Amino acid sequence: MKNINAWLLTEGAHGMISQVEGLAKALNVNFIHKKIVYNSFWSLIPPSISPTSRNTFNFSNIIEYNSANKRPTLLISCGRKSVIPSIVLKNYLHTKNNMEVYNIHIQDPKVQINNFNFIVVPEHDRLEGENVIKSKGAIHYITDEEIQGAKALALSKNVLTVILGGPTKHYSFSLGELKQLFHKIELLFLHKVEEVKIVSSRRTPELVVSFLQDRYKDNARVVVDSSLSRKNYIEALAQAKKIIVTSDSISMLSEAATTGVPIYLAKLKSYKNDHRFDSFLKSFKKLNIIKDLETNEDSWTYDKLYETKRIAELLKNKIILS
Repeated sequence: MKNINAWLLTEGAHGMISQVEGLAKALNVNFIHKKIVYNSFWSLIPPSISPTSRNTFNFSNIIEYNSANKRPTLLISCGRKSVIPSIVLKNYLHTKNNMEVYNIHIQDPKVQINNFNFIVVPEHDRLEGENVIKSKGAIHYITDEEIQGAKALALSKNVLTVILGGPTKHYSFSLGELKQLFHKIELLFLHKVEEVKIVSSRRTPELVVSFLQDRYKDNARVVVDSSLSRKNYIEALAQAKKIIVTSDSISMLSEAATTGVPIYLAKLKSYKNDHRFDSFLKSFKKLNIIKDLETNEDSWTYDKLYETKRIAELLKNKIILS
């Protein structure tokens, strides 16, 4: 599908970019990112009651570079704020260019599913339909080839990698809670490993990063990486013999599952119950991918998870045959 041009539509959040870019790469298409920006009031309105109108978002900016040789025949969107833009842009591009345009949305769009050619959702979303393709966890942009390549270049050390998320509508990610978490990590793991790599994300509060940098500034065995470097992130995953991931991100847990090494879940306190997230965690435990931080088990195995590649192959066949 190398001659196909794609626009990737997101609001710019890392987890969403990881998903759309991962799918685009697995489909082997040419792609460019298009950041969706809603017009003030409409950013507060859910897609189910928003008008399907170009006036709700930065439509003019999105189509500004629509030169003939870059006309997209594929739109890949992710997240609530890209639902209406995907529908509007598909109709516009089809009418203007008199060509077939496919749109693929990642996550439950919360609108009629026939607005999209295909929808990719995690199994725990429980969305049904002929155009719905289900994944185990979230799809993403990390490949097994990258993990293996970084692993081949790494020194053989017993490394523990800790991946940190940040506040969400369900988790506060408070400094007090993170202090307790790292006290527990020190008691359970520090004496067992040669090195600890702590990797923060875009959502990790600066207060938490500063606390960790100060706490471990004199400990040569602990590295706090706040660079947000994709290369460093992949290296930290590839070098790990064990991984700890905070419980606020389906994407981070799914990315870690490409390694095949034991993943410990650092369960944080949530504001309210999230049945969808709980269902995801149960599914990963059933697949033997994750176990709670307090488990007595020190080692376990599971099948590496790289759903992006599997789903891309399904989509290739469906698009070719449709």
